[in-house]
Amino acid sequence: AANITGTLPAISGANLTGITTGKVLQVVHAASATEVVTNGDTYADTGLTANITPSATSSKILFFASNDCTKYGGDTSVAIRAYRDSTEIGGTIIGRRICDTDDSGKSQSVFSFAILDSPSSTSQLTYKTQYNNTYAAGTVRINAGSGTSTMYLMEIGV
Repeated sequence: AANITGTLPAISGANLTGITTGKVLQVVHAASATEVVTNGDTYADTGLTANITPSATSSKILFFASNDCTKYGGDTSVAIRAYRDSTEIGGTIIGRRICDTDDSGKSQSVFSFAILDSPSSTSQLTYKTQYNNTYAAGTVRINAGSGTSTMYLMEIGV
């Protein structure tokens, strides 16, 4: 192997092209261990919710959520979606990956996702997740037994 010598150039935000720098201004954490249950395909709150008040309208909110899910009986899956106040964010349905099996037994999974939101607000904002039993088959439970769902909200100053 050859030895490399020399001086590395100084790197700062001013000479980086295409990179937006920012910093985390605040972090909010929420957790829910309350079990919620549905047999139907209508969306309902998971019980996972948190509030944050951005310090500037230019701030972005990095929203991480992890929902614990268990399916009992029936062949179904679960759709998860996210809200800021009454506005759905991150697409119509975040995903259907969790609790999907081909039998009538029990299936347990955790579905995690992240969304970078641009609320353009300095008012208090409420973030939450909702879920449904996609095919209305069997029973879907969020936080069954000792399950816990978690959420982190990070205000990113830009």
